[in-house]
Amino acid sequence: MSEDQKDGQGKRGVLTKTRPKTKKPSMYKVLMLNDDYTPMDFVVHILLSYFQKSEEEAVQIMLNVHQTGIGLCGVYSFEVAETKVVQVIDSARRAEHPLQCTLEKE
Repeated sequence: MSEDQKDGQGKRGVLTKTRPKTKKPSMYKVLMLNDDYTPMDFVVHILLSYFQKSEEEAVQIMLNVHQTGIGLCGVYSFEVAETKVVQVIDSARRAEHPLQCTLEKE
């Protein structure tokens, strides 16, 4: 017997390694706001182009924006949501439309 075994120092155990829990990133809703000037077909175009919606989904969201004043375009991580908001606003400004788009934490 070795010295460690004689005096109880050589005990065996299981070494457990703790890993920090990774938190899921916060998600953000991209919302389009109604105005009285932006044409409905432009809103549909935006939804098709930047949110990859089907024609049917785009029309439904556009009607929701028109009827209720706000419409949900999608839910994304912060960086993606922020990029989409900027793209929509830039595109609307280039077309000289006052369309507003914003993000909100889910």
